[in-house]
Amino acid sequence: MERFGEGYLEERKLVKRWSGPIPALVSLVLTLAVFYATWWIFQDPRGIMRMYTPYVGYMYCRWWLIMMIWMVYIFNFWPFKRKWLETTHPVIKGAILTIISAVILVALIKGFFEGLLGNYGLAYFNPEQLEKLPGVTSFFAIEYSALAILMFAAIASWLSPAWVVAMEEAPWQKLTQPAKGFSILVMTFFLSTVVYFVTMHPHMGILYHPWQYFTSIAPPYWEQFADTVSGNFHVSWIMCCTVVVWLVETIWERYPFNLIKNDWARRFACFFGIIAIALAMHFFLYFAQELTWGEAIRGTRRAFAPDWRWLHVGEMAIFFLVPALFITFYCDNWPKKYSMPVNVLIRTVATTVGAIALYIVYYKTSHLFLGTQKGFSHPQQFPMIPMIWLVNIWLVHHWFMDNWPAWKMVPKTAEEIESDHEARAEAVRDVRWTPRFGVGLTAGIVMGVVFYFVTVWALPAVYAAVNIIPGK
Repeated sequence: MERFGEGYLEERKLVKRWSGPIPALVSLVLTLAVFYATWWIFQDPRGIMRMYTPYVGYMYCRWWLIMMIWMVYIFNFWPFKRKWLETTHPVIKGAILTIISAVILVALIKGFFEGLLGNYGLAYFNPEQLEKLPGVTSFFAIEYSALAILMFAAIASWLSPAWVVAMEEAPWQKLTQPAKGFSILVMTFFLSTVVYFVTMHPHMGILYHPWQYFTSIAPPYWEQFADTVSGNFHVSWIMCCTVVVWLVETIWERYPFNLIKNDWARRFACFFGIIAIALAMHFFLYFAQELTWGEAIRGTRRAFAPDWRWLHVGEMAIFFLVPALFITFYCDNWPKKYSMPVNVLIRTVATTVGAIALYIVYYKTSHLFLGTQKGFSHPQQFPMIPMIWLVNIWLVHHWFMDNWPAWKMVPKTAEEIESDHEARAEAVRDVRWTPRFGVGLTAGIVMGVVFYFVTVWALPAVYAAVNIIPGK
């Protein structure tokens, strides 16, 4: 039987070419250089292609992320054979896989969304169709169309990896490629479509005057609860779901869901647990803004408007994704020497500290070198775009290029693979109920409650003391 890329990421051994933190630092410098060069070429408003409009750039950025998830997580590098993945030079392999992802990306957007859906289904997926409407300018036609397509991408970037991470590819996990890949793709695309129509379609229905009462629910059903008619309320929790999926997969190593022995109980607990954690993040980050800036006022604009604050929840969430992936990709998911709960706790604290630091640095400096605008709530300030663009660069480097040149890929032997599986199983078995574990769990709950109230008490003072926006 022909073997493709199933298990390739887990069955490769990345060997450092230099000791200590040098490989991580070299990779950081290299990927940041590639990030800035490609940002200037494709996104920067002062650059060459100037796709950061901002929605056009965000649309391509977000769908590129999904293309790589499809290629690696859903199709397991199919149709490329395992031998090719293991023997091809990382630069050549990275270039070929990146070009393929870009080709599929353009075909999907131009062919499926704009060409098929935009011409024969929903006009707002095609800017040319929108321009036929009275009062819709070319700029807004392009932005509205890009907004609709990237909203679909936001949902797909949560559900596509969630089916692999939480549902463990079930019930198709035993199929070979490409049957398994197409089965998961069809299922997650179907779920994404359903979620899109009940969360994002009503938002598109109110962007044109008069509101499209016949084709969408207007005003949207979440108006009274979220204090806005904007779909940013859904963008917020969906972005949190996207982030939490990868926290569970990377720094949490699917803990604590991997403690559940029953397969389907574990899968459903993980899938809906991710949503529950995301909703907790969603509401807490909104509450944090209320504490920092005061109560939102419907009818106002920018930082005091509820719709912008819901959007900013998603923006804040994305800052957690970057340090989490850095710890996993370039720090070998440090630390590993303690028990699984302790390792997860340390990584989570490190990720939180990194997210806060990145948040401050971004808003202090991004307008100086990314072509964005100064401030939190300027219409041209979308931190999700550069953050996801950087994540995309890291995915190319880690998934397609094996962290070259600071690391060298060596296939693991059968004994090493078996040893790794046993080590992971032992780490899970080690987390069992004992008096000591009970004390630790109780202490963790108490610490969580204390942390919450300390955060609520300290956040306004901390924010006032840290001048994030220059000139204020």
